[in-house]
Amino acid sequence: MRSRKRILDATLDLIGCNGFEGITIASVAQAAGVTRQTVYTNFGSREEVVSQAMVSRLTEVATEIQRELTSAADPCEYLVELIVACRGAVRSDPVLTALLRSETNNPLFDDGAVTRAKVVARVLLQPIGELFPNVVDRIDDFAEIAVHLGLSVVCFDDAALRDDDDLRAFLTRWLAPGIA
Repeated sequence: MRSRKRILDATLDLIGCNGFEGITIASVAQAAGVTRQTVYTNFGSREEVVSQAMVSRLTEVATEIQRELTSAADPCEYLVELIVACRGAVRSDPVLTALLRSETNNPLFDDGAVTRAKVVARVLLQPIGELFPNVVDRIDDFAEIAVHLGLSVVCFDDAALRDDDDLRAFLTRWLAPGIA
């Protein structure tokens, strides 16, 4: 288990420094201080080690974001604050910033990326059902909105054009009628 954590940590460090293109089984093994066979034994492929490393980082970030969302007054505010917080997290974390780079081997552009993103969105949205039981049956819809709108905001919205307060106002204006 110790090797597995070292491999995941090394993978995240490499992604943060070099992006996804520089990730190979050999580079991960060297950075983790293990053999290539150890990486293969634990993960099976380069794609799997990258995927699991990103999921572990996203889970850490999700936990931090969820703590910030417990004071949301309603489901719309929760969703808006979730998207704003995700944009901030991606922009401030070197590993997550790598997702914004257009490069070969970026998992954001792999087949199945949206499906994987929906899993993360459901984790982020899980507390909304506890906070607002009347929307439990719509969490999958919220996840769909969060993924598609969130990816757009994270990838294409420029902080120089729209600060967090402007983004909140924009999202609330468009999401509130559909969530009500």
